[in-house]
Amino acid sequence: MRIIKCSFLLGLALLLCTCTAFADEAPFEYVDLFNGNDLTNWVDVNTSPETWFVEDGLLKCKGLPIGVMRSEKQYENFLLHIEWRHMEAGGNSGVFIWSEGTVPEGRRLPKGMEVQMLELDWPNQHRDKKGKPAPIGYISGELFGANGLITTPDNPRGERSQSVELRCKGKGEWNTYDVVAVDGTVKLSINGKFVNGIRNASIKKGYLCMESEGAEIHFRKIQIMELPAGITTPEETAPLIKE
Repeated sequence: MRIIKCSFLLGLALLLCTCTAFADEAPFEYVDLFNGNDLTNWVDVNTSPETWFVEDGLLKCKGLPIGVMRSEKQYENFLLHIEWRHMEAGGNSGVFIWSEGTVPEGRRLPKGMEVQMLELDWPNQHRDKKGKPAPIGYISGELFGANGLITTPDNPRGERSQSVELRCKGKGEWNTYDVVAVDGTVKLSINGKFVNGIRNASIKKGYLCMESEGAEIHFRKIQIMELPAGITTPEETAPLIKE
């Protein structure tokens, strides 16, 4: 039943790309969260005014200090399209979904579902005590609940879900992530192929957070298509941040 449910949710989300919910409503469509000119739609949480900036139509992140900026609003069910590239070997970054959009004292990253973005040399630069590099799946869109968000991985690496195929490209090359997030289930497509998933998220509605984690990374497109709401309880919703 779980496999059927996940497949159904994915198919439903993709179907909604080309249809309307009701006859008197506008079609579902992608909205730009990055306009190519400035940081409209985003709020700094714990980085600095110099960390995130727009240059030559690209959203650029210096990587320091480590932290995040968040979306202005919360999202529940959606399709998220992101095009990104690392500029340093072994670079680290990611995007959080269903996040609280705040960072607890003593931490640098928020509670939320992380969609990992690692450059291909990361495992070689961070070997274990025996000199063994991390698994290939770890550097190609690993999914996991961070700082208290609970999930069930499709392709377990402990509590995390690793991709079943290496799809990311290396330093200086553009990658495309398409994230389907519906009712606590996430499916991730990397460069045109679905290779990872996670489900049963304890939080199903929250903020998006873009991560600065020690290395320069660029984004040229961040788009979201909101889908109909589900049966999400207050306990499954991140606290609303009062401006």
